Amino acid sequence: MAHSPAPTATVSRSQSIGRAARAGVVSGIGTSIEWYDFYLYGTAGALVFNKLFFPEINPLAGILASFGVFAAGFVTRPLGGIIFGHFGDRVGRKQMLIISMLIMGLSTFCVGLLPSYKTIGIWAPVLLVVLRVIQGLAVGGEWSGAALVAIENAPAHRRGLYGSFPQMGVPFGNLFSTLIFSLVVALPHAEFLSWGWRIPFLLSIVLVGVGLFVRLRLNETPHFEAVTQSNSIVKVPTAVALRHFPMSIVFAVGACFAPFIFSYFLTTFGITYGTTVVHLSQGFVLNTVAIASAVELVTMPFAGALSDKWGRRRTYLVGTIATAIVVIPFFLAVSGGSSAVWFIAVVFCTGFIHPLMYATLAAFSVELFPANIRYSATALGYQFGGLLGGGFAPLILTSLLAVNTHSFALIAAYIFFGCAVTLVCVIFATRRKPLIENVTFEQKAAHV
Repeated sequence: MAHSPAPTATVSRSQSIGRAARAGVVSGIGTSIEWYDFYLYGTAGALVFNKLFFPEINPLAGILASFGVFAAGFVTRPLGGIIFGHFGDRVGRKQMLIISMLIMGLSTFCVGLLPSYKTIGIWAPVLLVVLRVIQGLAVGGEWSGAALVAIENAPAHRRGLYGSFPQMGVPFGNLFSTLIFSLVVALPHAEFLSWGWRIPFLLSIVLVGVGLFVRLRLNETPHFEAVTQSNSIVKVPTAVALRHFPMSIVFAVGACFAPFIFSYFLTTFGITYGTTVVHLSQGFVLNTVAIASAVELVTMPFAGALSDKWGRRRTYLVGTIATAIVVIPFFLAVSGGSSAVWFIAVVFCTGFIHPLMYATLAAFSVELFPANIRYSATALGYQFGGLLGGGFAPLILTSLLAVNTHSFALIAAYIFFGCAVTLVCVIFATRRKPLIENVTFEQKAAHV
């Protein structure tokens, strides 16, 4: 096969910047909608699913069962990443983004139509698991495509900034899903359990229409076009990635641990901890998560731009070390039960520490791999990182809480473990020169 050259500049600088900005914004809008769908389950799992789908067990065990199904969505994310990654590297980024959004939106809409355990018995949680698995497949293919559309359209010295746009989908999705739930949770309790909780899920069908409209207007990325034009497409990109870039994939997986664990500690598990241990109201805890997510929306692009200036390694490591440092003070501060302290702690950690890692993650991952296996390779790293670092986090955190509700030592130790894994992986991954331009596997293989 011929080597793939870097994309040739055929447009003016202003046109190039305009294309990069448009791709970044569209990627951010799309991921916002998909993460809205995905986060709905986390919020509902903490507040309502244990009552409607697992009513035969005690409340804390019901929450554990709900988070177990939450984890099921993460278990299928790597499979979704492999499937969508294969076609994303062979057919193109744009088409996979459209398909993943359709699957995610329809499965989320169907969750809102599910009858409860009281109505159809064991089939209620079974169907919930099936739909959650489908959600996992869809989101498994979403992230890499969105990250590549944003970063492969961006100038090399601005990849951190534009790569933060799809990352903004997480706080936006969390913000919007939390806001919607904070509205419906204000309904009388019986009405909320009967039909109010369904509204956020049914609303997703409208958002999918918006997402499809903006994604259909996307162009394919210059890097994938260059791969196609040079006949550099490989038959099985996942196999090539695993054979020739195994350590880069391992580093990408490990880099996800700290930001994912910390995120779910502050949000999904944080709802449980804030309401059951700190004894704050559901509405206040939900509103705190929403405000913290709004702050992170603002700080995320600044953190991405900072990684362009400081470098991926320094920015990432500062965020990881800060996460480890803040854990024990967080618990000590909120243990008094003050709502003001809880608010400040969650907003600070979510809005100013987490973005240093998560905003940098997209560019960090994309720059580890060549263009013609990049969708598959980044999907493997991010989705297995999501499974190991994020998917089981609410379940593990809640289990550790169940072991001893009067001590935070085990929970803190788990977060420290995640930070240690990320620290090591980021240090080793960034020892090598990143793949700044559109290098393909054939070009890189000469140096492996």
